[in-house]
Amino acid sequence: MTIIFSNHTIKYEIESTVKLFIPAIRFSFLYDERNCDGDLVMTRVKTGKSFTYLYVYVRIGDRIKRMAYHIPNEKVKADKNLCEYNLCRLVYLCLSEITELTPQWGMLTGIRPVKKVIDLIEKGFSKNELFAELKNKFFVSDEKLELAYKIAKIQMPLIKTNDYKTVSLYVSIPFCPTRCSYCSFVSHSIESAKNLIPDYIKYLCIELEKLGEDVRELGLRIDTIYIGGGTPTSIEAEDLQRIMECISKNFDILSVREYNVEAGRADTITFEKLKVIKDMGATRISVNPQTLNDEVLKVIGRKHTSEQTLNAYIMARDLGFDNINMDLIAGLPTETVDSFKNTLDKVILLSPESVTIHTLTLKRSSSLYLERENHFDNPVSQMIEYGMKNLMENGYNPYYLYRQKNTVENLENTGYAKNGKESFYNIFIMDETQTILGAGCSASTKLVYSNGKITRVHNYKFPYEYINRFDELMKKKSTETKEWRDFIATI
Repeated sequence: MTIIFSNHTIKYEIESTVKLFIPAIRFSFLYDERNCDGDLVMTRVKTGKSFTYLYVYVRIGDRIKRMAYHIPNEKVKADKNLCEYNLCRLVYLCLSEITELTPQWGMLTGIRPVKKVIDLIEKGFSKNELFAELKNKFFVSDEKLELAYKIAKIQMPLIKTNDYKTVSLYVSIPFCPTRCSYCSFVSHSIESAKNLIPDYIKYLCIELEKLGEDVRELGLRIDTIYIGGGTPTSIEAEDLQRIMECISKNFDILSVREYNVEAGRADTITFEKLKVIKDMGATRISVNPQTLNDEVLKVIGRKHTSEQTLNAYIMARDLGFDNINMDLIAGLPTETVDSFKNTLDKVILLSPESVTIHTLTLKRSSSLYLERENHFDNPVSQMIEYGMKNLMENGYNPYYLYRQKNTVENLENTGYAKNGKESFYNIFIMDETQTILGAGCSASTKLVYSNGKITRVHNYKFPYEYINRFDELMKKKSTETKEWRDFIATI
């Protein structure tokens, strides 16, 4: 597929719109109008004396569709997003007609659709007005509008508890026993990175100490803590204890509302590690089956069985954990609708406090991306619909949602929870109304200002880079967070 941009630079938005209909393939890009073979999407902007003209030409196989639109120049000058929106709208309409597909999220390509709903509620829109606005402007389906609206109403009272001196802490442990075939996270197998772990923990603890100093100096309060990865339980129990002891030493964990540890894969979960997590003050963990179909687990590269997942869950319950999340993935290769239903039914019988259903995403850095054509006929929408219906019937309400590019059928990832067991951290990271301080390699610090501005500061992606350039990274973070620290000092 070739995408042509003529006389404009709206590349990212056009490409994202095309991906709603033609996901997970590599595009060729041209920046001047010309004849070329094969499937193509041509977009052109032409400025006349009184109007700006938009043209779209789409050819897929032997099917062709053309559309045009014009906007008064004074409106284009007043709203720089008008050309972007209308050009994407023409691309969307052309591709929808040619492919005969109607994405359930319509034209929305962003990862946070619930934020749009919350913004309209806060502007005074009624439910009917809000639905009409998003349906007419972005072609969102009633089903997805209902889902987003329900989540927004659950989130809003929780979000209002924020203030700018209340922050969350994210700690990255970027190691896994093996890399799953669908994974796109920056993670490293324990075997290949074992020699880096002592130094990684050393520098991670130094960064946590520096963050602790900032928290005390600025009078901040830690609201939630999330230890993620990777798979944090892939390291030894004593290493995990050292990191968690460092957190306890440098932050007031007694005041946090939620302390999460992503226990993750069953083949990394032991009694000793769970006891460390419990003794060190964590209040919420994830035990993630992804599927309880052993054949599917083999296909995706998981080195454990469904029985091990069930045993890990029971072990966590026996140790006194009363807030457990379980992650599932809809659309895994070789998974059928029936086997997904079987997994979900078994999970509901276990009665975890929350269940997150992810839709398979074919990221370019995952091995599944190379085999992407094999996954286009996966009936993932039936899995998502079954999950939503049955979780809600069993007392779980959807409380957070996000979307990713190259997701099968352009669907979503949704967290469901029993009443009062919603994860504050998951809500805040999606809503972007709370500052999140990141520590460790590939961690991102998100700094939120009272005027709505958000600044992101990214740590280095790889453990060896994090270790070898640690002093440089600390100087970089000090420079890039100075403006925010000055803002906090005025509150």
